[in-house]
Amino acid sequence: MSGNLTFTMIKPDAFRAGNSGAIIKIIIEAGYGIRAMKLTRLSERKAGQFYNIHKERPFYKDLCAYMSSGPIIPIVLVKENAVEDFRKLIGATDPTKAEKGTIRQMFAKSIEANAIHGSDSDDNALIEGNFFFSELEKFYQD
Repeated sequence: MSGNLTFTMIKPDAFRAGNSGAIIKIIIEAGYGIRAMKLTRLSERKAGQFYNIHKERPFYKDLCAYMSSGPIIPIVLVKENAVEDFRKLIGATDPTKAEKGTIRQMFAKSIEANAIHGSDSDDNALIEGNFFFSELEKFYQD
């Protein structure tokens, strides 16, 4: 189902601010189907595993601390051209550079507290979705 699956995660800042419902509504109105969703919280160790790709970057420790600072909502989504379209829907990582009407322009506080994660490739969508949901394939079957 390459190209029709993506992964997102509502981050602690957006959850704390009470924006989860509004963000999910925007996602659904953009034509995405939700195949898996849960409320959870990452430990710093689990956040480190999820963001292992950034382990050598200077922001890694702060990122892990931030992502374990409160509840998150990981979500598996389906839609044609899911990854690319979703990246457009969420906007630039820096909310001051995000286009008007994007999720980050509306809800992000900063580059670090940017409200939402979106997979950057089909391969990463599967990897990231599988991190939170076992047997991911069953979530995108109709």
